[in-house]
Amino acid sequence: MNETVLVAYGSTNGSTAEIAERVGEVLSKEGLTVDVRSAARVADVTPYGAVVLGGGLYAGRWQRDARRFARRHRKALAERPVWLFSSGPLDPSASERDIPPAPGVRRVVNRTDARGHITFGGRLEGEVKGRVARMIVNSGKGGDFRDFEQIAAWAATVAHDLRGPDV
Repeated sequence: MNETVLVAYGSTNGSTAEIAERVGEVLSKEGLTVDVRSAARVADVTPYGAVVLGGGLYAGRWQRDARRFARRHRKALAERPVWLFSSGPLDPSASERDIPPAPGVRRVVNRTDARGHITFGGRLEGEVKGRVARMIVNSGKGGDFRDFEQIAAWAATVAHDLRGPDV
């Protein structure tokens, strides 16, 4: 595949953005041309041959920018290969088992005919936006539960799918 892959993300406190950056790094190392951008800053997906879209989970819903991106580009996404990821569990569960997509994300999977979805652990620590997020951090229930080896392995499978078996 010679076209650019868009890795778009919806992130409030930066954790999902960092996951998207890691996905982009792996895709680049695998020989793909990649553009990593905030979902809110993508006006058009037609220049991209494939899309990876990720969103942080907040109370079981994808972050607003990821939801809006999926809705705004619904038709164009259905015309190209798409992979989705979520980030959010503030425990090690995402590294221990497959977590199915939240109901709203499942609808995006179906509407875009996504080739795959995965849920990664999230990060919530330090100075965070949002009253509920601050309450979680202040109660000691925050932390960083992202597994960057798992993220890299998943991104490598996306790259393999895009390049095809003969590369």
